[in-house]
Amino acid sequence: MQNLDVISVNIWAILASLANLLLLTWIVKKFLFKPVKKVVDSRRAAIEEDYAQAKTALDQAEESRLNYEAALAAAGQTTDQMISEAARNAERRGNEIVAEAREKAEEIRRQAKMDAELERRKAENEMKREIADLSASLTGKLLEREINEEDHRALIDSFLQEIDNDDDK
Repeated sequence: MQNLDVISVNIWAILASLANLLLLTWIVKKFLFKPVKKVVDSRRAAIEEDYAQAKTALDQAEESRLNYEAALAAAGQTTDQMISEAARNAERRGNEIVAEAREKAEEIRRQAKMDAELERRKAENEMKREIADLSASLTGKLLEREINEEDHRALIDSFLQEIDNDDDK
């Protein structure tokens, strides 16, 4: 029976080992697992906070991008409106300038026509005066003397010479 002693169960050794195991588990749990769990939880919270901040920053960046695109589109529309308004103003102003130029040209043409008519009338009146003066002069010469055919020709020649001399002036 000596073989049975080797296989025997020692309850007190099992209980002492079990108490040892429970005591070590409690010590490890109290002094090791709780602080490690606390560190792991704080790390997890920090990582989750970083993810939340990153998501917030990403959302803000996306919102900023959309605002920028909207502002860019609005600026493009405003620019197009300004360009079309400037083109309309330039065309209107060009039409006004052309109309003013036409009016001025018409006024100049009317004034030139009136001036030419006035000058023509003055020239006619001057010619009438000269003809009347020459006629009076010729009549006076005719009355001063008795005219024969030779004197008559000489008188006409001198009259024609006076007309030519007056035209040369």
